[in-house]
Amino acid sequence: MLSVSLVIPAWNEAERIEDCLTCCVRQTMPAKEIIVVDNKSTDNTRQIVQRFIDTHPEAHIILMEQDAEQGLIPTRNYGLDHATGDVLGRFDADCMLKPDWVEVVSGVFTEDPDAMGCTGPVAYYDMPARHFGLKGDNKIRKHIYRADGDHPLLFGSNMAVRATAWKRIRTEVCRDKADVMHEDIDVSLHLIGDGLKTVYCPRMIAAMSARRIDSSLPSFLAYMDRFKNTFNAHPRHWRLHKPEVTFRALYPMLHLFYPQYQLFLKMKDVDPAERMWLDEQMKLMDSEEDNDAPWVPVQHHDAAGANAGSGADAVSADSHNAA
Repeated sequence: MLSVSLVIPAWNEAERIEDCLTCCVRQTMPAKEIIVVDNKSTDNTRQIVQRFIDTHPEAHIILMEQDAEQGLIPTRNYGLDHATGDVLGRFDADCMLKPDWVEVVSGVFTEDPDAMGCTGPVAYYDMPARHFGLKGDNKIRKHIYRADGDHPLLFGSNMAVRATAWKRIRTEVCRDKADVMHEDIDVSLHLIGDGLKTVYCPRMIAAMSARRIDSSLPSFLAYMDRFKNTFNAHPRHWRLHKPEVTFRALYPMLHLFYPQYQLFLKMKDVDPAERMWLDEQMKLMDSEEDNDAPWVPVQHHDAAGANAGSGADAVSADSHNAA
C-alpha cells in the first residue's frame, strides 16, 4: 500500500482545526504524516495545533508556517512541496475525513498506477439529512463535475494527487494573484492537460461545512464566477455542464435555512463536526481495543451502503485517461 501524506492549509481555523486533526488520526490506516501549514493566522490556530501535537505524540503531525505570502495557493504549494508520502491528500482545515479515508485513497493509487489525481463526494456536517446530502453531492460530482468530456475534476475539500504528478505540474499551476479562480479546478486542468489521469471514487468521503451558503449574495455570486474564470484561464479545456447553475438555484432557500439550523444546533448544544463520524470512530476504537493487532484492510461501504473494495475496482467505472 502506498503511503499517504495529509496536507492542511490553515488560516484562522481555531474553531475547527482540532476536530479536523482528530479525524486525521482516527483512521483505519495511519497517514505517513499530517502537515498543517499555517498562513499568518491571527487567532490561536497555531497554539491549538501545537497542543494537539503534544497530546498525540504517536501521530506524525507537523506544524509548518508559511508567512512569506498571504493566500491559499502559496500555502497549499508549501505543504505539498514538503510532503514526503507517495500520495498527497489535500483538504481544508474545517473538513472531517471519514475514518477509512487514508486507506481508500492509498488503495485507489496502489491498485491503479495510472491514477494521478482522485476526488470523491462530501457530506455537509452542519446541515440536516447529511446522508441525503452526501448522495446528492455524489451525483453532482460524479456526473457533471467534469472537463473535456468525461474527466473528473478534483474538489479541494476532498482530493489527493500522486506525488510524482504534483512534481510534474507544480511549476505550471496558476498563481492566481487576483484570487478569482478555483485553485482545485486549476490543478485538475493542469493534470488533464498534461495527459495525466484523474479518477472519481464514491468511497473517498469527507465532510465539510456549508458555511459558504451563509455569505452575502454578491459574495456568493462572485465565488460561483470562479468556475467561469478558471476555464477562461484555460481556453483549451471545456465542459458540458456548469455546476454553478445548480448551486445558484439552491442558494436562496439554503441561505435562509442555514442560519436557522445553526441556531437550532447551538440551542441543542451540538457540535456537528465532532459528531459527524463519531459512530464510525467509536467502532474503530472498539475494534482496536478488542484486536490489539497490527492494521489490516477493512471492508468499505459506498454512499448507498453497498460493500466494496478500496482499490481500482472502486473507481474503474468512473476513471478516464486524459486526452
